[in-house]
Amino acid sequence: MLRKGATLAVISPASTPKPELVRRGIERLEAMGYSVVLGEHALTRGPLYYAGTVAQRVADLHAAFADERVEGIVCTRGGWGSAELLPHLDAELIRRNPKPFVGYSDHTALHIWLQQQAGLVTFHGPMVAADFARSDGVDDATWTASMTGQSTWSVGRGEGLRVLRPGRTAGVLRGGCLAIVAEACGTPYSLRAGGGVLFLEDIGVKPYQWDRMLQHLRYAGLLDGVSGVVFGDMRQCVTPEEEALLEAAILHGLGNFSGPVAIGLRSGHVDGANVTLPLGLQAELDLTQAEAPRMEIKGSGGGFAE
Repeated sequence: MLRKGATLAVISPASTPKPELVRRGIERLEAMGYSVVLGEHALTRGPLYYAGTVAQRVADLHAAFADERVEGIVCTRGGWGSAELLPHLDAELIRRNPKPFVGYSDHTALHIWLQQQAGLVTFHGPMVAADFARSDGVDDATWTASMTGQSTWSVGRGEGLRVLRPGRTAGVLRGGCLAIVAEACGTPYSLRAGGGVLFLEDIGVKPYQWDRMLQHLRYAGLLDGVSGVVFGDMRQCVTPEEEALLEAAILHGLGNFSGPVAIGLRSGHVDGANVTLPLGLQAELDLTQAEAPRMEIKGSGGGFAE
């Protein structure tokens, strides 16, 4: 549980953020009552587009977990770079110091690793430069429910959720950015097939690319046992005129999957208030009523390890 006045570490495991956006995001967090510690290399530029070398970015992540003052970790932005940290992470250090880790996009690689190798519940939610720096960038209700370990809460139409295929199911919520999930297939860091409710979102992905990557996941066995699928806010992928094609492409890519499917949940790459989703907790998906779709999150009572 993140108490009022908790200390957050702000780090950049992937690409370099804009310093001005980081400053604005930190000001927002401080206005919310948090203390902030900026990672040593969080604003480093290079090599290439990275926020420091692999060793520097790993050091910042390890330091954030090891620091007893730090009660939560929030990334500045995504971009590219998290996946190359994975072979160098210390699972035992992280297991000894469990705390909330928040990010999305490229950080899906870290979410999967932290869940599967360290047993953590992680949070697909707003980042410092990408979201906290915007006046409308954070969904306060889901952030608060997630960070305080609220026992039971839900998202629905107000958070963008719509029914694509009706039904009802339950399971552990997993997933993240589609491209990162798909690219990890065939590596030691792939999301393991294990059922539950799968959440997928992305940015700039055309209908045929959604179709292609979903078929990739299906052929790789990652949909085996999945009982429900929730897709993100597609306004970052297609125009309103392309929505029907996108939805048809998604259903085609899912093949013979017959479980309930929702779309539009505003978490990750969004143009409004970013919803925080705990990955690794139990979720109940009820899409039996088109006018009242609902996904209920069963909180952990403030714990952040599975």
